[in-house]
Amino acid sequence: MGSDEIMTFLPYCKPFLFVDTLTHISEEGVTGCYTFDKDSYFYKGHFKDNPITPGVILTETMAQIGVVCLGIYLMRKELKTSLPAIALSSHEVDFYLPVTPGEKVTVVSEKQYFRFRKLKCQVNLYNEEGGLVCRGKIAGMIGSNNG
Repeated sequence: MGSDEIMTFLPYCKPFLFVDTLTHISEEGVTGCYTFDKDSYFYKGHFKDNPITPGVILTETMAQIGVVCLGIYLMRKELKTSLPAIALSSHEVDFYLPVTPGEKVTVVSEKQYFRFRKLKCQVNLYNEEGGLVCRGKIAGMIGSNNG
């Protein structure tokens, strides 16, 4: 399963899709990118006259690329006949740098474990200059809608 096919299984659409491309995917991890649209709804109020990307949106971007895309890849045999069922189960993220409107970020995720349909990853998010914006551990449950 390639990155284009993985993208078709994502259960998100604009304005809540935070995956543009996947540049690497394997059994051990995934790397992908997203560019934040300057006109995204959340910039209108976060923060007034100095917009930055909310931490919850950065966490969601990390989860979509770092856990959901990797989970779809790991479950690819089961998902050939069914859409994925996905639930975030835990996250712990530390933030270091802001992300501004129009900025491209890169997410690098390394699988820590995948068992009993629970996937836990170490996920880092970098800005265009390669600076570490945030990092953390994110876990989720993934399965097929068939069971």
